[in-house]
Amino acid sequence: MSEKQVYIDNLKVNYKIAGQGQPILILHGWGGSSDSWLRVSKILVKQGYKIVIPDFPGFGRSITPKTVWDVKDFAKWVNELTNSLGLEKFFLLGHSFGGRVAIKFAVNYPKKIKSLILCASAGIKPKSGLKTRVIFRLAKIGNAVFTPRILTRFKDGARNLFYIFLRHRDYVKADGTMKETIKKVLEEDLLPDLSKIKIKSLIIWGKNDKLVPVKYAYIFKEKIKNSKLKILPKIGHSPHLEVPKKLSKLVLDFFEL
Repeated sequence: MSEKQVYIDNLKVNYKIAGQGQPILILHGWGGSSDSWLRVSKILVKQGYKIVIPDFPGFGRSITPKTVWDVKDFAKWVNELTNSLGLEKFFLLGHSFGGRVAIKFAVNYPKKIKSLILCASAGIKPKSGLKTRVIFRLAKIGNAVFTPRILTRFKDGARNLFYIFLRHRDYVKADGTMKETIKKVLEEDLLPDLSKIKIKSLIIWGKNDKLVPVKYAYIFKEKIKNSKLKILPKIGHSPHLEVPKKLSKLVLDFFEL
């Protein structure tokens, strides 16, 4: 698998490419990179597919954007990347955050996609229960408490603890524009977009997923009418790392339907 670079909107972008045949574009999760999909890609290449795995801007070896992006910006970037690489029609696989982008891409550029695979996809904003509402209320109070200049240096640390409590650890790991980008990404609920997807789709989920619980898999299945759902027992949020052979077989079987 070779590694190449291309400029998209003045951003130097890194991507991996291998194989010949029908193209599969793989979009990695937040905090990941093209490296995390190497085992799956090797299996798919051996079965006669061309694999393209970009590092999203701000991840892997790609340059970080200077401005704050939302999901639509990432989808637009994917479209420009595929144009640059001459990918006119391809299979699209998105994992976690990459699933968010794949959803938006499928809605905005449906003619480019042969079929869609969403693996442990993020995108549905959780409803605020009592605990969450209390936490956000305390956060507002915290903002007021940390307003005095002498206390402002503690504010970021307190906010990080708040996001850890809400299981948004990616926020804590991010810095610069990426920290504001993930806030913007998390604010958007893609639930209304799911019913707009008409492309044949496969939804794959680990039953033991703690980051994006399996209950969301059934919502995806319900909203995306032309879809199939596969639940992987004893598997967590990263089937591509935990069971790459099994995940690859599901993908290949789906392509043959």
